[in-house]
Amino acid sequence: MSSVGTMGVIYRGLYFFTANFLAALLFFGHASAASVQLTNDPSTGSPGKFAAEEIQREATGKDIAVSITLSVEKHAAGAPQSYRIERQGDKLRVIGADETGAMYGGLDIAEAIRIGTLDSLKSAEHKPHIAKRGIKFNIPLDLRTPSYSDNSTSAQANIPEMWSMDFWHEFIDHMARDRFNVLTLWSMHPFPSIVKVPEYPKVALDDVWRTTADLVEPFNSFSTRGTGMVKPWMLEKKEVVKRLTIDEKISHWRAVMNYAHERGIEVYWFTWNVFTYGTDGQYGITDALDNATTRDYFRKSIRETVLTYPRLAGIGITSGENMDHKDGQSGKEEWLWATYGEGISDALKKQPERKFRLIHRLHETGLQPILKQWSTYPGPFEVSFKYAVAHMYASRAPSFIQKVLPEITSEHRTWLTVRNDDMYSFRWGDPDFARVFINNMPGPDKLAGFYMGPDGYIWGRDFLSRDAVDANGRRQLVWDRQWFSFNLWGRLSYDPTLPDAHFQRLLGARHPMVNAEKLFAASQASSRIIPQVTRFNWGSIDVHWYPEANLSHPKQFKGFYSVRHFMEGKTMPGEEVLSIGQWREQLRDNKRITKQTPPEVATALESDADATLQLLTELRPQAGVTDKELLLTLADYEAQAWLGRYYAAKIRAAIELAEFNASADATAQVTAMKHAESALAHWKQYAAIYDSQYTPQLLNRVGTADIPALTAKAAEDIEIIRSWKPGTRQN
Repeated sequence: MSSVGTMGVIYRGLYFFTANFLAALLFFGHASAASVQLTNDPSTGSPGKFAAEEIQREATGKDIAVSITLSVEKHAAGAPQSYRIERQGDKLRVIGADETGAMYGGLDIAEAIRIGTLDSLKSAEHKPHIAKRGIKFNIPLDLRTPSYSDNSTSAQANIPEMWSMDFWHEFIDHMARDRFNVLTLWSMHPFPSIVKVPEYPKVALDDVWRTTADLVEPFNSFSTRGTGMVKPWMLEKKEVVKRLTIDEKISHWRAVMNYAHERGIEVYWFTWNVFTYGTDGQYGITDALDNATTRDYFRKSIRETVLTYPRLAGIGITSGENMDHKDGQSGKEEWLWATYGEGISDALKKQPERKFRLIHRLHETGLQPILKQWSTYPGPFEVSFKYAVAHMYASRAPSFIQKVLPEITSEHRTWLTVRNDDMYSFRWGDPDFARVFINNMPGPDKLAGFYMGPDGYIWGRDFLSRDAVDANGRRQLVWDRQWFSFNLWGRLSYDPTLPDAHFQRLLGARHPMVNAEKLFAASQASSRIIPQVTRFNWGSIDVHWYPEANLSHPKQFKGFYSVRHFMEGKTMPGEEVLSIGQWREQLRDNKRITKQTPPEVATALESDADATLQLLTELRPQAGVTDKELLLTLADYEAQAWLGRYYAAKIRAAIELAEFNASADATAQVTAMKHAESALAHWKQYAAIYDSQYTPQLLNRVGTADIPALTAKAAEDIEIIRSWKPGTRQN
C-alpha cells in the first residue's frame, strides 16, 4: 500500500482470476473518509479503463461509500454506445452494450461524483439520440499542405500542435468526456503530409513547415475559393517547426487514430477538390481535371491512405471548390469516382472485410448526379449538407435543408455540417437553444450524424486569449476555454432530455464560490445575443458575417457593417424576423404584422444585455479573485452584453435613418445620431473588455479582427447619418 499526494490519499490495485473472469479492483479514498470500490471488467477495454480512471480522479479525497462495477453485456442487443445503470443501495452497476457504452456510463458516474449527485443517481437505460456526433477540424498540417483556414493567426500558431501527441491526448479525452464520437480532419490535399505513394515517391513530405511571413498586409491577395493558398513569398520565409520523416508522420497519425479508437471515436479525412498542394508540380501533377497523371496520382494516394491507416473510418469529399468541368455536375462526379471511388475500391479489394464509409458533401453538386455515379461504391455511402450554412448560432431550426430533405433516403442518409463561424472568442452556454436545435434535426431515417466546427478559426490550442498558459507553461486548448458549450452540444446530442438543472449544477461545481442559479442565468442571457442579431443581420457564409467583430470580407463584401448596411440588410431566410425595409413596407401598406419587428429585435437585445449586466453586479462580489477562469467567464458575459447594447442602438439608429431618408424629417436624423452616439459608447465599453482578454487576430475570411482598432469604424456611423441626404436610398 502506498500513499499518494499530500492529503493522505490511499490507492491500491489488486488483480485476481476466477474461472473465466478477470477483474481489476481499485480502492481509493481519504484516510478519514469512506472508500469507493471500483471493479472494471476487462471486457470494457481501453474505453472502460479511461472511465475507471475518471471515476478514480473524481472520487479521490471525497467522503463516499459506494461500490461501482463497469462491464459489457455479453451478446448485448442494445444499440451501439448504449448502457444501463443499475442501482441497489450503495451498489452501482454500469452495463454497456459495447465498450463505448460502458465508458459513457462510467463517465456518468464520474460526473455525478463531481457535481454531488451520486446519491440521487437512479437505475436507467441510456442510448444515443444521434448516433454520430462529431467535430469538424480544419487541420493546419503544414505550410505546403494547407487547410482552408491556414492564412490566419490561429492556424499558423497551431501547425506544431498537430504533430504533438500531447495535444491529441488532451483533445480526444475532451471529446470522449463530452460524448463526441467522430473526428473529421479537413484539408485541401493532405496526402503528401500523411502517406507514401509508391508510384509517386518524391511527393511525400518530410518535416513540418510554417511561414514566418506577415500575412496581414497581403490578406486580400488570398482567394476565398482555396486557390493560391501557398505563395512563393510564404515559402521564402519558411520555418521548420519539427523534424519528421514521412514514416514518422505515418506513425504519428496511426497513433492518433489508435488513441481515438480507445475513446470510442472514429476518424475521417475530408477534402476539397481539385487541389494538389505539396506535390510541387512533380511528375506533371496539376490541378487540371483532364490531366491523366493527376487522376492516377489521386487514385493511388487514396488507395494508400486507406491501406496505411487501418483505423481510418472513411473519407469525406467535396465536388469543389476548384472543379470547373465542361460537363458540369456529371463531369465532376465522374472525376471524383475515377479518383476517390476507384482508389477506395482498389484498397478494399485487398481488405474485403473492411467497411469504409464515403461521405459525399452536397456542395456545388446535386444528389441525383452523385447517386448515379456512385451506385457501385463498395461500402457505406452517405451525403452531407451544410445545415445552417456558416452560422449555427442563429436559428434553432434552420430551414435550408427542407429543399433537399425529401430526396434523402434511409439508404443514403445525410450528415449535417454544423458550422460555427459566429463565436471564436466568447464562452457560450444556453442549453435551451442547443436542445431545441438538436431536436429539430432530421430523424434517424434521414440523419446519419453531424459534425460541428469553424472554417475561420482553429479549435486547437488557444493563441487568442491573453491569459491561456497552464501550470506547465503550455497554452490551454480552445476546448478548455469554451468547455461549457462543447459539453452542451455533445451531451445534448447524446441525450437531449438532460434538463437545464443538470448544466446549472455543472457550472456550480466548476465555480462553487458564486450562486449557480445566477451564473447559469447570466450564461443563458448573454448567449442569446449573437443568435438574435445574426437572425436579423444575415450573412450566410463566413465571408459575409462575423458577429463578434461586426465584420465581413473587406474587399469581397462590406467590411465593417455600417448603419447604412443595417438599414439595407436582409434577415435570415425562414425566420420570423422582418428587416427594416420589410417592416416599413408593411407599415406603409397597413398590413398585419406577425413577425418580429426591428424595434422588437433591439428591445430583445437590450433586455438580454441588461439582464446579464444586472446579474454580474450580483455575482462579482461573490467571485473573489482566486478563481481566474470564473473572472474571465464573467468578463465574457459582460463583453457580450455590451455588444448586445451596441447592436440594439445601431438597429435603432438604422430605423431612424430609414425614416429620415424617406421623409426628410430632421427629428429622425437627430434621433438617429443620438442612437449612433450611444452605439459608439457601447462599442468602446465592449472593446475595452475584449482587449483585456483577447489579442487581435487575423481571420482567414474577414481579415484582422482588432476590436479596439475597429472603434474608428464604429464612429463613422455618426458622420454617415450627419451627411445623409434624404432620398439617397429608394424604398
